[in-house]
Amino acid sequence: MENNFLKNKDFSKISVKFLEKIASTIATIFLLAFFFVCFEIYVPVNPSSHETIIFSVQKGWSDDDIGTSLQKLGIIRSSYFFKFYSILSLKHSKLQAGEYNLSPKMSAWQIANKMEQGDVLRDKLVILEGWDKKDIGKYLESKGVCKQSYFITLTNKDYSEDFAFLQDKPKKADVEGYLFPDTYEIAKGETCEDVLNAMLANFDKKLTPELRAEIKNKKRSIFDVVTMASILEKEVITLDDKKMVAGILWKRLAIDMPLQLDSTVIYATGNANISVKDTKIDSPYNTYKYRGLPKGPISEPGIDSITAAIRPKASKYWFYLTDGKTIFSETFDQHNEAAAKYLH
Repeated sequence: MENNFLKNKDFSKISVKFLEKIASTIATIFLLAFFFVCFEIYVPVNPSSHETIIFSVQKGWSDDDIGTSLQKLGIIRSSYFFKFYSILSLKHSKLQAGEYNLSPKMSAWQIANKMEQGDVLRDKLVILEGWDKKDIGKYLESKGVCKQSYFITLTNKDYSEDFAFLQDKPKKADVEGYLFPDTYEIAKGETCEDVLNAMLANFDKKLTPELRAEIKNKKRSIFDVVTMASILEKEVITLDDKKMVAGILWKRLAIDMPLQLDSTVIYATGNANISVKDTKIDSPYNTYKYRGLPKGPISEPGIDSITAAIRPKASKYWFYLTDGKTIFSETFDQHNEAAAKYLH
């Protein structure tokens, strides 16, 4: 009986050691597998590579399609592990179509994350202050985004349901003046509609609640402020001058005095230099012929011009002219003297 006990005890020891060995072997295999998976996912094919390629993910491609193409190009080692990581990280349904700048020095997880974020190649669009819709359309056409004529057609659509700041705009007026001048980045395949919406969204952000409250407190409409700002953008350069000129023009409007602005006639005629004949044309933008603000904005104003239109500077002046610098005058006679001195 004692021998049986010893035999059982020895067998138990052997069984424990055997199980420990199996457990150790399994742990080793698991650890090796773990490091292998991590290596495939997190270590680039060539960490020191200086090669880059533009890789295009087509609409409708699955993570398997993407992984297979990347493997064939030598960007990743294995499409299987690319797909494995995409599924494990729940990114497989979030990989976005577009063109990406990739390199063998990028790991599978970096590439998957880049595609999930939609970090595609982008082109810069620089919309300048003082441009109008025709200038923007011409520029977009030169960049291959869309035809100028198509962009101008888009500006006539009603966007007031999407942007509250357009709700006081006359129904027949387009979105001239609201296409905020700035630098925009667009991905390949983005349309004129995307660009126009981005500009309107930027205007929405730039016209802060504080600025909107000031406009409301002064009993002015956003449309009138934008129209004034568009004039300031074309008339003078510095913020101080814009505030001063804004004060003069609002003051003229208050007493129904004609604005008589060359910039609005230039917008109407398209002529850079206007003549006396041009000032007599029948146009709602002719501020020589018609009192009040022109029919609508004449350019895309920047934030300085918008701010100046909202916060004009009061002064004793009623007239001004610009010749590199702005000359202000109290009376019409002084204005004529300044014109004779500086413009001839």
